[in-house]
Amino acid sequence: MSVTPSPRVRDLIRQCAQIVVNARPEWLDELDAAVLEASPAIAADPELAAAVSRSNRANLFFWATANIRDPGAPVPPNTGPEPVSIARELVRRGVSGSPLEAYRVGEGVAWRRLMDIAFELTSDAAELRELLQTCSRSISAFVDATLAGIAALIEMERDDLTHGTHAERRETVALLLDGAPIPRARAESRLGYALTGSHTAAVLWLDGPDGDLTGLDRAAEAIGRAAGGRPLSVLPSSATRWVWVPGPVDAGALPDAVGAVRVALGTTGDGVDGFRRSHFEAITTQQMVARLRSRQQVARFTDVELVALITADPDRAAEYVDRVLGDFAGASTELQDAVRVFIAAQCNAARAAGLLFSHRNTLLRRLARAEELLPAPLADSSIDVAVALDVLRWTGQSKATSR
Repeated sequence: MSVTPSPRVRDLIRQCAQIVVNARPEWLDELDAAVLEASPAIAADPELAAAVSRSNRANLFFWATANIRDPGAPVPPNTGPEPVSIARELVRRGVSGSPLEAYRVGEGVAWRRLMDIAFELTSDAAELRELLQTCSRSISAFVDATLAGIAALIEMERDDLTHGTHAERRETVALLLDGAPIPRARAESRLGYALTGSHTAAVLWLDGPDGDLTGLDRAAEAIGRAAGGRPLSVLPSSATRWVWVPGPVDAGALPDAVGAVRVALGTTGDGVDGFRRSHFEAITTQQMVARLRSRQQVARFTDVELVALITADPDRAAEYVDRVLGDFAGASTELQDAVRVFIAAQCNAARAAGLLFSHRNTLLRRLARAEELLPAPLADSSIDVAVALDVLRWTGQSKATSR
């Protein structure tokens, strides 16, 4: 049974809630980081992580605005669009409801922040005790009710998604990816897609929740045209498509064809093994692009494989770049591109100048300037320099100046 707080504590609760409504960005970042660290299954999926971040903010705002209206009164569960989105994404990815327990971690972070606010508002021991006891009960009850509501939504969403041809396609793809012994002919019949020959997998996604979802289907068709065949498309979540096409894909034709859709491509492989391997490569590529917050629209596994390995530990990757490039990390994009192309052309100046549509002497001047900025001679460090420049390109962290 709830106890109505005293008028003075009601006023203090309202003040706390007003501060929470206008939470500082670093508070929200701390909350997101704690929740994602507590649930690797969520953190590894960029779309699900973004949905959790939106839900964190929505829950804070929901609780705070309720306490501005009626301080200390019971807060109903938040069953708005953000929890519905979380339920849908968990089910469509086949993730159990257990990651929702990460919200308990978020509850702890929010509670510690609220205690800090409370101690700034009053130093009266009796007021603090009543304020903290009331808020503790309120937050705990709110989180319990909201998680119960999300669990119920998960069950409803699971029931909705376990019927129909799309569910059958998704189930068949899951069996193939798991290496289950499903007969090839049966799988092809359920998918409407031949598993013989070669395959290229792609992951298509939108960065935000408000994107044009129909654009994902158009992008899947565009990838099919780039490969010269009809695509197989599966819906793992509302803003993501898993796509397979027969044969290789001309990645150069994709940026203009897919609009605002982001694309991660695996390599081309043969048979069911190639179908499976190419998909996991595309997933790895998408996760790396999201982890590094790269703005590259189309990314191929062959382009990012080495960078993905190096940047698995972001701090060590940053140290590597600083050590290898030194002041050259802040060189102009033009200068960095000259070195990158020169190394790719096997350090052949004439060939590199042709690729850059530049005069050979111009290229040589740029290489001389690069030598002045690099910690070690390019002839002794070309492989490391090429890798470090690739890390800069994919992370978008180049500190380029006009040098």
